[in-house]
Amino acid sequence: MPENIVKKPHILTLDNRSLLTLTGVEDVPVFDEQNITVKLSDCTLAVKGSSLHISKLSLDSGDVVIDGKISALQYIGSSSGSLRSRLFR
Repeated sequence: MPENIVKKPHILTLDNRSLLTLTGVEDVPVFDEQNITVKLSDCTLAVKGSSLHISKLSLDSGDVVIDGKISALQYIGSSSGSLRSRLFR
């Protein structure tokens, strides 16, 4: 990513593994009842679970609210690299 592009920060709040609130979202390219993929400015967040539902989506403001039974959250493709790769340079 070029140095002059400012990364849009994101905030993730998970309540009781059933309500996920995200800010700083750029796109939601994949969604179904078991998987939702959320594109952030510097990486992608994969949400896995069951009965997942996007109850709020505003790409203009970058807000997404997901409800259902959330079993896993995984960051994919971070431009800064994984924690392990940063620790063992």
